[in-house]
Amino acid sequence: MEFSESIFAARFQITRQDLERYVAEALSHGGDYADLYFEYLETSSISLDESIVKSATQGVSMGVGVRVIAGERTGYAYSDDLAPEKIRKAVRVAAYIAAGPGKPGKYGLHEGVKHDLYPVLVSPTETAFADRVALVKRADLAARAYDPRIFQVQAVYADNLRHVLVATSDSVLTLDRQPLARLSVSALARPNGGPPQRGHAGGGGRVELGFFLQEKTPEHFATEAAREAVVMLDAVEAPAGEMTVVLGPGWPGILLHEAVGHGLEADFNRKGVSAFSGRIGQKVASELCTVVDDGTINSRRGSLNVDDEGHPTQRNVLIENGVLRGYLQDKLSSTLMHSNSTGSGRRESYAHIPMPRMTNTFLLAGESDPEDIIRSVAKGLYCVNFGGGQVDITSGNFVFSASESYLIEDGKLSRPVRNATLIGNGPEALKYVSMVGNDLRLDEGIGVCGKEGQSVPVGVGIPTLKIDRLTVGGTA
Repeated sequence: MEFSESIFAARFQITRQDLERYVAEALSHGGDYADLYFEYLETSSISLDESIVKSATQGVSMGVGVRVIAGERTGYAYSDDLAPEKIRKAVRVAAYIAAGPGKPGKYGLHEGVKHDLYPVLVSPTETAFADRVALVKRADLAARAYDPRIFQVQAVYADNLRHVLVATSDSVLTLDRQPLARLSVSALARPNGGPPQRGHAGGGGRVELGFFLQEKTPEHFATEAAREAVVMLDAVEAPAGEMTVVLGPGWPGILLHEAVGHGLEADFNRKGVSAFSGRIGQKVASELCTVVDDGTINSRRGSLNVDDEGHPTQRNVLIENGVLRGYLQDKLSSTLMHSNSTGSGRRESYAHIPMPRMTNTFLLAGESDPEDIIRSVAKGLYCVNFGGGQVDITSGNFVFSASESYLIEDGKLSRPVRNATLIGNGPEALKYVSMVGNDLRLDEGIGVCGKEGQSVPVGVGIPTLKIDRLTVGGTA
């Protein structure tokens, strides 16, 4: 028995022959395609507040989701019980929903190609729980030690280890072991007058626990959260109006992810509801902009060896020198749009249907020195960090709140500002990009993307970016 077969036999109590029978039965009542997605998930989380561990949880869940596609119709059923009769019931339900002319036959399964992007020997979920508790305690101590004005600290550590098995009627069988860990810290600073100010930082990835002991320690994230909170104590109210905006590298790429990335997912374009629908080959951004979604970056939070449909992830150039080149495709959309899957089919769990989603989305570096970009602005706003935001996919209109930003006056950063919001349109904003820095940076590893009720881990990133015209909402 091969290594992978021994694993899925142990986790799911199933054989290759069982899987082949289930796939055949799924198509026996009709359908063009069928797949089964098995998941075994171990999770843990630790939350600290007021220097006390307020909650600590560990859990295990598992189940199977069955999908049958017939044209544009999809049948989906799932079970959290992997007894053979329960799996067969889910198979029959999905098959009946997508019923049509039957396709009896045998469907042999062969192991598909996949990457090896996170060769983690020991997942954080497999380490001593006390070692993980120690991380949040260290973060609390470091944040409080940064400045006496820090009076409240919250630290959260979470990890999971997901075993995934995908069997498809395209004869593909894939198995993946997906570790994931994240540490986040939030700090409140007390001013002499006025409201308290909050700072936040965090990161992680598909890494071993040693990542938080050697590379990005709890002290690193705690100090950054405390620094932001203290800086914002001296902030003035944000100005309002149209102005030049400079986005800092890294996490501000969340604006690119939301305002542009979602509009490049194939399901929205297949239905004609995206601002980018029907525009492949057209110029949709400044020629300085090349937007990439890449699920193949080692150990990154948004990376996967295979997507949740069993396809290897890949590097997808979506916008090249301002020209729209393609969309993020899953199995259903690529079939209906007569295209190929881009390894972008993702789902939150076995209980959710897959759809085209982003992995690590970023804008490639340019040639400008970041300091030259700042010097080129007589009056504007420099945004270092973002909080929440919302986007309308159909129009591309967005509103984002900047949690840390600074005025640019006469080519220099001056006073920090608070309550700044960026208001604009994703495709339009990209047209006004006039300088792109040579300092591309990906975020630290905290991104969670929501779509149609499903959440998946993602990565974002940009270099320093100058947008000549963007509306800033403020009170000054």
